Amino acid sequence: MGQAIASTGKKSSIAPTIGGSTYVVPDDMDWKPSQFEGIQIKVLYENKEAGELTCLLKWSPGATLPFHKHPEIEQSFVLEGSFYDHDGICKAGEYVWRKPGSFHETHSDEGAVLLAIYRKPNIFKNTAGFEADPSQKGFEDT
Repeated sequence: MGQAIASTGKKSSIAPTIGGSTYVVPDDMDWKPSQFEGIQIKVLYENKEAGELTCLLKWSPGATLPFHKHPEIEQSFVLEGSFYDHDGICKAGEYVWRKPGSFHETHSDEGAVLLAIYRKPNIFKNTAGFEADPSQKGFEDT
């Protein structure tokens, strides 16, 4: 590849970073069980040190994500089905974000597939995140 052309039309010494993009094909990945019954996960991006996670979550009909706290913003885009909490329902093609420090429990009557983006893992009663990890403290332990 040649040098990048700046908007002025002049050649620049800046070039694309080879290997700077990571392409993920979710259809080539298997759904993995989470620590929560009826909820499966495909991890698209994770930085455990920073606590960042982007994933697909697949909810079976009737699944519930237990009461938890959001230490940072959580963002969810529903691809299929719907899920809800005390504030409302988010259906396919819709987006919801949760405020840092907020608590809630979520449910899906019909099942759902959603893209979820976390800056820090959710904090549950005894664990944090979607994998059971005894080293992660829950909100009653802090």
